[in-house]
Amino acid sequence: MRPDKSAAADHADVDHIAEAARLERTAGLYPEDAEPLLLQAAAHLELAGARDRATTLYDRLLSPDAERPAASPLLIRALKASNLWEYDHEAEARAIIDGIRGAAPRDPAPWVIVAESLESHDELEQAHETFTEAATLLLPPGTTDVPYTTHPILFGRHRVRRLLGADHDEWDALADRVSSAPVSLDELHDPKRIWSLGSENPAELRAEITRIQAELGSYREALSRPFPVAILHWPEPELTELLTAYPGLSTEYPSHEAHLSTIEESLRELSASGTPNLGIVTGTVPSYEAFAASESSSPEDASLLPQYATTLAARGRATSWPPERSAGCWCGSGTAYSHCHGGDGAA
Repeated sequence: MRPDKSAAADHADVDHIAEAARLERTAGLYPEDAEPLLLQAAAHLELAGARDRATTLYDRLLSPDAERPAASPLLIRALKASNLWEYDHEAEARAIIDGIRGAAPRDPAPWVIVAESLESHDELEQAHETFTEAATLLLPPGTTDVPYTTHPILFGRHRVRRLLGADHDEWDALADRVSSAPVSLDELHDPKRIWSLGSENPAELRAEITRIQAELGSYREALSRPFPVAILHWPEPELTELLTAYPGLSTEYPSHEAHLSTIEESLRELSASGTPNLGIVTGTVPSYEAFAASESSSPEDASLLPQYATTLAARGRATSWPPERSAGCWCGSGTAYSHCHGGDGAA
């Protein structure tokens, strides 16, 4: 799984070169969000076959002369290594992969990218070792609370072990438990599945189509995760400034306390309805005014608010909800979430 590739990549009629150019221009307008935007641009360049240009973008993000230090340098290095290997720079790619494994990142994404790169080049033993190193670090034996971001580690390891003919172990059992696919992982990762594609038996072909659809559904769900359903949060000073400048928005925000309560209530309702991957984005008045100008609209137009929240989320500005109960509350009070808006009666 490559988390930097957008859903637009599913459409063959997308002009990936033009989309990459658009994202690069947007990165110039929003330098504070340049990293996620340029990573998306690099993904489009890879899809267009312009892999050397994608590498140039990765190098730009990693350069010590970059305007802002990379927030996720190991993720960028992993993407660069995967891309390099695809256009005959295997030695350099392997050196980067070894460096990432040695750095032991706490973020699951670099592990998944380098392990899948090894797997795709038939380095199954090395892929298995990489997935296992990641699981050992991020999901020690006995783990019951499995963050969504670590699912690809479990699923990738399960898949490689099936290819290697290894028996199930504790992590494989955990992968089976967290999988939401309608088809079992053993079926999805069955090495013999390829043979059924040459079958003349309609029942076997239908069963294989069902398995492939389930697998694609799981990947689509994973690829949608970087862009959460996000609720807009205004810190009190920003909300005061917003309502002073645009009093027409006071019907949306009768008070800061009511605003905070509405955020928590809305997120709980979405969670109860089964909506996954919820998040919160924090607005600022200058940013909102710039967004309104880009839409050729007035900041006092309340219909812009959800669009602004969605745009911030797509630019990688969302923080996931809910926080850990012992972590600080999302509202910025400095109080633990469980004693603030995460309390049983808070909403």
